Order: sequence, then structure tokens, then C-alpha cells
Amino acid sequence: MKYMLLVCGDDTADASDMAPVEPWVEELGVERGVRRHGHRLSLPAEAVTVRVRDGEILRTDGPFAETKEYVAGYDILECDTMEEAVEAAARHPVATIGAMEVRAFWEDEDAEGEIRRLDAELTAAARERNFDLAMACYAPDVEVFHPVSGLEQHGIDALRKAEELWFSTLAGPVEREVLDFRVRVDESIAFSHALVRMRAELVTGDTLDTTARVTTGYRAAGDRWQIVHQHTSVPFDSPVTQDRP
Repeated sequence: MKYMLLVCGDDTADASDMAPVEPWVEELGVERGVRRHGHRLSLPAEAVTVRVRDGEILRTDGPFAETKEYVAGYDILECDTMEEAVEAAARHPVATIGAMEVRAFWEDEDAEGEIRRLDAELTAAARERNFDLAMACYAPDVEVFHPVSGLEQHGIDALRKAEELWFSTLAGPVEREVLDFRVRVDESIAFSHALVRMRAELVTGDTLDTTARVTTGYRAAGDRWQIVHQHTSVPFDSPVTQDRP
């Protein structure tokens, strides 16, 4: 489960004897894999507070509350329990001069499930030769290394042309079988690694049967996920690579 660790500083505290944060980041992030990511924030004096009252935008320079304590940064932790997250927070050097607020993420959605359903749509689109269904899985600014052209395609229009070129070499639908699919989700960004077997009849009468390694990057766009990067690697002697223009 993910936890937000709000690092709360105190502008009246003496930080001269505080231990450096880097060893904590090294241990919790690199060695134990508990800290997923985080960052420092600028000082409260540089903040801008925005309120809307009766349709009027009210802007105030500075923090929303006058207090000696302020949020100096944040860290995202992935722990099994709140107790484990509290233990990690207690080891943070700022805890010796300020405070650490630990709050669990609101768990109301299945991001990995959404991404797996997105991949299932690609399988259905290949079977039905449905370009619209396939392109709906991708972001408008998608970057794709396409095996047909051997080049990187920039944007949805270029990707659609490459897909249409590939399907023009096929006499029927593509049987897309996902042999292995691993997903890693981190808030609004996700990556998957898959082995995908593709089988189809070529217009030449030959049969396409190849297994590709597909690495995909996703981005949460509003209430849905979209593919923003995709790299497909196929065997060098595959019919897919041989048909490059």
C-alpha cells in the first residue's frame, strides 16, 4: 500500500545538527525499495495561495496558513502496513527537528486492472482489424518504435499510418497472444513488459508467426490510462522486419 509522507519543517528549529537526508534516501529507496520517489518544496514565502469567492479569483502570496510549521517536501512510500510507514518516517532526519505526517493513499481504483484491460483492447483490435479501437489506446503525442518501418513514430497519425501499412501485408486478422505480461504502476505513470506472439496469414500466402518483446509506457489521462511510449523488438529474420519499406 502507498503512503504519503509529508515532511514538515519548523522555521524556529535549529537544523545545524540535523543528520543529512541522503543516507535515509539511499537506505529506504535504493536498498529496501520502500521509498518510491519524493522531492523538496520551495520555501513557504514563495508559495501562492489561490481562492475563488463568488466567481472571483483571489491570489495571495505566501502560504494558506500562518504557522511556524510548513510542508518542506514529500516522499511516497510503499509499505505493507501503517506501522512500517511510521517506522520509515521516524528514521527521517527531519523528524528530529520537525514532524512527519503519514497518510495512506485513497485506494478506490484498480490501475493495474485498467492497464490489463487496455492491453486486451489491443488484442481485440488486432483480431477485428479495428484501427479506431487500437488508436483509442494511445495518447495523441505517443512515441512508438514500430517494427514495420524500423523507425520511431511521433504522434497518433504517424502510428496509424504505420499500422495500416503493416495490416496491408496481412490477408486476415491477427491472432495476438500475450505470453507474459508484467505491470508496474506508480501513481500516474506505469510500465509493462510483455512477450507477445502474433500469428496471421500474409497476402503472399505465407504465415506470420513471431514472438515480440514489447515494452510499454502509460500515463493516466483524466479517468483513463493511455499508451505514451511503446517499443517492439522482433526477431531479425521475422517477416515483420523483412517487410520494411
